[in-house]
Amino acid sequence: MSVAYTVSDTFVLARRNLKRIPRQPDLLIAYTIQPVMFVLLFIYVFGGAIVTPGFDYVDFLIPGIIVQSIAFGGFVTALGLSEDVQKGLIDRFRSLPMSRAAVLTGRTLSDVVLNCLSLTVLLVVGIICGFNFQDTTAAEVVLGIVLLLLFGYAFSWVFALVGLFASSPETANAIGFTAIFPLTFASSAFVPAESMPDGLQQFANANPFTTVVDAVRSLWLGTPANSDVWMAFVWVAVLLVVFVPLSIRRYRQVAAK
Repeated sequence: MSVAYTVSDTFVLARRNLKRIPRQPDLLIAYTIQPVMFVLLFIYVFGGAIVTPGFDYVDFLIPGIIVQSIAFGGFVTALGLSEDVQKGLIDRFRSLPMSRAAVLTGRTLSDVVLNCLSLTVLLVVGIICGFNFQDTTAAEVVLGIVLLLLFGYAFSWVFALVGLFASSPETANAIGFTAIFPLTFASSAFVPAESMPDGLQQFANANPFTTVVDAVRSLWLGTPANSDVWMAFVWVAVLLVVFVPLSIRRYRQVAAK
């Protein structure tokens, strides 16, 4: 019965988090306008100077942009949790007959819905700009989408931990941006890792963002992956195994204060 209550409370809180979007439409900027600006900037400003042998830069770019946007989608969880803690909402949740786990699972579940929106917007814009699935099957395209959503879900838990440790939403934004932004650019998301200098190239090849981006390219474009595609799913599992318990432990500490 407790599992049923947890699931029910998770959906209630996820719906609560999504209902605030119409009242705060600026939150959608991170899922719509900002990623589209990145796409247009890289394709039409930087694209002509970046060499991607074998296929057009737009085909190289779209999987990388989507991975970056999906990972950054967790910022809403970090900002929301930090705001809830600051306003004392966590204390109100404690006084209600509800599952404690639902506060975090509801937050991260709502991120999945918003990431679906971001994924749809970027794919539509990418196709308009010339992106095409190549040497692939419908099953591989779907598997790539599943990988992206799982990766975004894992990073929602990373940002949940950031939000619970931050003293304010502004701090959560600064910490998350400082930690994640360099990882996305020091990867194969926007340029081939082979074009980077020694040292940075080795870092990029070991970067989980490179593993996931190359796995999506392999599934959608038929290109060789940096490692086996299943390694991208391993990275997702590692992130979840590490950050879910840490986030839950930190939430209990915050709720107990």
